[in-house]
Amino acid sequence: MSGPWEQIPLFALPETTLTTSPSSTEDVLPDEDAVSVDADVFVEADQADSEPAAAAYPASPEQSDVDDAPTPPTPETDSEEVDNAAVDGDEVHDDAAGSDTAGNDTADNEEADNDTAGSEEAGNDAADPPVWEALPAGEDADGHALIVTAAGTYTPSGRELTGPVDSVEKLDKLIRWASLTPLGAPAQIWVVGQGACELLGWIIDPGSEDDVDDMEALRNRAAQELTAVLHATLTPLLNAGWELRGDPGHVVHLSRSIGTFTSMVDVVIEPYVWTYWNKDFGWHNRVGDMGILGSPTAGTYLPDDDLPAARELGRRLAWCAKHLGVLPGPTPARTGAALVDKIKRERTRSGKGIVVTTPGSVPPLDGPPRGDLEPAVGWTRVPDAQDLDGASRLVSIDQRAAYLASAGMLEFGYGQPTHLTGNAAAAAAVGDKGAPFGLWRITLPPGQTLSLPDKLPLPHPHMLADQPVQTWVTSVSLDGLCSPVADGGIGADLDDLDITEAWVHPQQGRALDKWAKILREARKAAVDTDDAATKRFLGTCYKGYIGRMVNPDMWTAKQMQHHHQPLWRASIIAHCRWRGRRVAMRIAREHNRWPVRTVTDSWVYLLSGGEDIADPSEALGKMSVEKDVVLTDPLLSAFASAEDVHEVNLAIKAAFADDEDAADDEGEGVL
Repeated sequence: MSGPWEQIPLFALPETTLTTSPSSTEDVLPDEDAVSVDADVFVEADQADSEPAAAAYPASPEQSDVDDAPTPPTPETDSEEVDNAAVDGDEVHDDAAGSDTAGNDTADNEEADNDTAGSEEAGNDAADPPVWEALPAGEDADGHALIVTAAGTYTPSGRELTGPVDSVEKLDKLIRWASLTPLGAPAQIWVVGQGACELLGWIIDPGSEDDVDDMEALRNRAAQELTAVLHATLTPLLNAGWELRGDPGHVVHLSRSIGTFTSMVDVVIEPYVWTYWNKDFGWHNRVGDMGILGSPTAGTYLPDDDLPAARELGRRLAWCAKHLGVLPGPTPARTGAALVDKIKRERTRSGKGIVVTTPGSVPPLDGPPRGDLEPAVGWTRVPDAQDLDGASRLVSIDQRAAYLASAGMLEFGYGQPTHLTGNAAAAAAVGDKGAPFGLWRITLPPGQTLSLPDKLPLPHPHMLADQPVQTWVTSVSLDGLCSPVADGGIGADLDDLDITEAWVHPQQGRALDKWAKILREARKAAVDTDDAATKRFLGTCYKGYIGRMVNPDMWTAKQMQHHHQPLWRASIIAHCRWRGRRVAMRIAREHNRWPVRTVTDSWVYLLSGGEDIADPSEALGKMSVEKDVVLTDPLLSAFASAEDVHEVNLAIKAAFADDEDAADDEGEGVL
């Protein structure tokens, strides 16, 4: 028998004996003791945004009587115990605590990590392949996924199975014989390379990007052609008893009922993943991160040749199964959701830990909020002579995996909130550990009436300099405003904020602690092995999931509605904003340097040659250097002569122009 990833000359599968007994239901137990599948739930989830719901019911993989058929591994159950490793350094530990309306642009337009640098920029250069392509492929995804190429079919670990799959009938035979089981998501068949698609008759010709002014138009055309081609060629699968969940596209969602059980398989067509261009995958005429496949623009996409691409995909599938315990979803946000659901099922079975089963919609507020409940900050100022004194570098620092750090630290509210007004609302804000989780209607005083540093933005994005503002804030902001000025707040007492109304949740706790712990440990494993591809993928998972918490249309299926948590997202953004402001105050005390710009969790400073304002700690949430450039005389002159913030922003953009595609992945972009 030839070695892994070598061509197999013949397609031959033994005769199979079908049974209705599931070989493994460990990872797909429902939240209730259901014994049948409500197919409408999955159709609703798929059609909401063309993404599948994570499997939530017992599946019935069909068995083979062949001795060498792939044997699904037994998924390991993570311990409910959470470590006490510091996340934010000096004060917060990630230990256990007691106790997308569609199209929201700030939710969907999170920028993908751009962490390619040095030799990693080689991308798919065969002469100098990136480090991660030489890493070993594990067996953790074997039994849950298969990879189909024009040369043959393989397990993710590289075990050869068959020759080419040159008809849809053979694809059906392969799926039934393989007896794949789900792992946090339906079992997966990955079709890699254009040659494999041609063998199955899945050929589209939407035209060239050179022929269109808008890449979105090309994507739409390609997606429509792909759906039409699949509808025309999938008849043998349908005749064999498979059903489609939603319209087929870059993912073909198949289900097949046997008795009271339903087997689900997702066929992912790698060459056409780009046709599903939601804002996880691309933005403004560019292709961004495409989930586990990586990013073409960042050099983390699969190699060009089919078999090296299949090997690398298999490695990533196994890595995801090992470190996250789930198969990757069709988008990064869905992968984050699959991990949440895996933990939810474990906690339901064990009876230990917080289990949230209901959505956390924004309650009916007295008047609409001013845009985002807790907007990310965006601010620039014109530097003065003190800022320019001795300056020779422009440095951008940002919080390392900021949203992931905050997600593991914060206590989130759940359950039906109580509406309070007047004195009852004000009294409810008083707690031993700060205000309980909720929303509070307060009055922000005019900024100019407070003793605040004039070289920082106002403490809250809704605050105005010359007049009071009545607005809703999260408990994180309520506590932040009461912090001393030296720590980034305004030193307010609760009485100063004139709390008139509140929505307070009856329960709260670190609902995302284990989720953040798993992602944090997976991220460390990627960093320790120089695996920039999976590190980048993890960044898009947590950022995508947190960003999509705001959108109820992402989670319309009954089994997915608990992912709609806009107040959790608002609290995470607020937490990162206040933490960044506290760090800016510390830098001012220790270095006498003030930022000239901040966007989300990134802060830009003019520094001298030897100044270092980054945190020495490697903990998540700490400040690391994102960009550091030496300023030329023309750039220094541009900063010195700038008369307004627009000119400052242009100078910053010009200074960082060469670093735009080499930024680290520690910043969170816009959520």
